[in-house]
Amino acid sequence: MSLDAVLSRIDTDLPEALDRLLELLRIPSISTDPAYKAECAKAADWLVEYLKSLGFEAASRPTPGHPMVVAHGGKGDKHLLFYGHYDVQPVDPLNLWDRNPFDPEIQDTAAGKVIRARGASDDKGQLMTFLEACRAWKAIHGTLPGKLTIFLEGEEESGSPSLIPFMQENAAELKADIALICDTGLFDDNTPAITTMLRGLLGEELTIHAANKDLHSGSYGGAAANPIKILSKILGNMTDATGRIVIPNFYDGVTELPDNIRAQWQSLAFDHAKFLGDVGLSIPIGEQDRTPLEMLWSRPTAEINGMWGGYTGDGFKTVLPAQAHAKVSFRLVGDQDADAIRKSFRTWVEAQLPADCRVEWKGHGAGGASVMSIEDPAFEAARLALGQEWGKPAAYIGCGGSIPIAGYFKTYLDMDAMLIGFGRDNDQIHSPNEKYDLECFHKGIRSWARILAKLT
Repeated sequence: MSLDAVLSRIDTDLPEALDRLLELLRIPSISTDPAYKAECAKAADWLVEYLKSLGFEAASRPTPGHPMVVAHGGKGDKHLLFYGHYDVQPVDPLNLWDRNPFDPEIQDTAAGKVIRARGASDDKGQLMTFLEACRAWKAIHGTLPGKLTIFLEGEEESGSPSLIPFMQENAAELKADIALICDTGLFDDNTPAITTMLRGLLGEELTIHAANKDLHSGSYGGAAANPIKILSKILGNMTDATGRIVIPNFYDGVTELPDNIRAQWQSLAFDHAKFLGDVGLSIPIGEQDRTPLEMLWSRPTAEINGMWGGYTGDGFKTVLPAQAHAKVSFRLVGDQDADAIRKSFRTWVEAQLPADCRVEWKGHGAGGASVMSIEDPAFEAARLALGQEWGKPAAYIGCGGSIPIAGYFKTYLDMDAMLIGFGRDNDQIHSPNEKYDLECFHKGIRSWARILAKLT
């Protein structure tokens, strides 16, 4: 039986595949909020039952946090591991959603049909493209497409605190010839891509304490320290006028982009004006001696993700707050050391505090950058398969996001990872009204079927 029969089955079964995805999307598996712990376990159990229905031996494996889903099945000379994550980002601000984030819906838009829900693209829709390809293959051939291990995480959106210990404790079981990761996207709306370069991620949360209670601004204003002013001034000075980050030793380990890679990226004809214009912006903000693609894929960042303190409710309250809070993230490249940057950032902040103030710290994960080798013939085989499905050659690209698991596979399991995803830049994956294009879901399933036919 041919690959064509599998592809035809995918086309025929698309409505049922959508129903299964919508069922998973209804589970509010927000990993970072303890209130949703039971829902994360429910999502893991749902996936276990799904995998068992395909003939996998599957189980929800406990961790100190949310469960890992591990499944094994099929036979073949080449052993493939597929990784995805079933947890999702918080939905705040809820008032900016057009509908309940966990009441998924297929919607008609000017650009085509989309699946609208939290997790539709990141990462439930993406991981289901691979699993639905396996389902179609099993329906036609009666067997799974080769020797497969499925590894689904429930803490990716909350820093993966249980991931490394779990991988270390189960290394022999998880080890495969190559890992497949479906948590990335297309280069543009119609160009498939294999991501070979990922930035790392470091997260920090800090609270500046000043007075021992909130103060009346008429009685104390001008004399008492205001932690919001102090915090905003410090963080506002993380970059200079040219966009360069001024934290001491921050650029240690940052490598220059090789000329051949820079030339390849330039050949992609990235339209930064459209990229920014789609979100209501026009001017690239970053290191001014770098191209926009370099800023996004191969240069480090320092960003303020949230800041709060004092009175923010309706009306007005003239208060000097006792505390001010912020969450800051750094995207890392090359050989930057996340732990060293955390230490340097904290020292830099503390050196700028007035004598009456102190800072309290909370770390939120730390992972270095990853660069994939494309010497394994599997990369070129997958690139050709993608080109056959999408009608144009797939590109090897970088990615501004952080997927630490790719580096962990190399460090802890000594295997390379191939990152192939079918998201689009306008999927709004961490924002209100997240969506996944129905075309990408459909062609993603077909793409994986083509790739598996070449790799197994």
